[in-house]
Amino acid sequence: MFAQMREALQIPKSTDILDHIHSLPQPAQDEAQIAIRAIERAAMIEQEAQPGLNELIQYLEDRGVRMGLCTRNFDTPVTHLLQTFLPGKTFFPIITREFRPPKPDPAGILHIAQAWNLEDGAESLIMVGDSVDDMVAGYKAGAATVLLSSEDNEGLEKHEYTGVAVGRLDELVGMLEEGFEEREG
Repeated sequence: MFAQMREALQIPKSTDILDHIHSLPQPAQDEAQIAIRAIERAAMIEQEAQPGLNELIQYLEDRGVRMGLCTRNFDTPVTHLLQTFLPGKTFFPIITREFRPPKPDPAGILHIAQAWNLEDGAESLIMVGDSVDDMVAGYKAGAATVLLSSEDNEGLEKHEYTGVAVGRLDELVGMLEEGFEEREG
């Protein structure tokens, strides 16, 4: 999907998609937003739940653990994800790419911590994600970080900002039961 976005915008992999779009003058900025939203909508139709998603969310919900979302997607794919794979589950707040600045800036995660009135900032949060932007944002916010490993993010397991890597989301259940700990730097 990201390769398609870069192709549509005619930008190299080294250029951040959202930064590029926000740097464009009008009406080119609106046209770029329309183009990447169309790509996201098409990808959304083929979207599948990550293995272990429902087990992890049920475990957290059963224990009253608050859950928020911090994503670089726009609201339509987020709504689709929640309605299709997690109906009735509560996530608050939901930070989409309209929130500025987006990941990898830690502002979205810090906003979640503030919305929950956490006295330690984001230090009691765990950022679970599948990209370097997720790991950077979580680490810089002071949260623990968990990488959902895949073929698309090979090598991130050893990134300096990745605290723990899992192959499936429900692997976190055992880690949380045993007392979650990140690896030593």
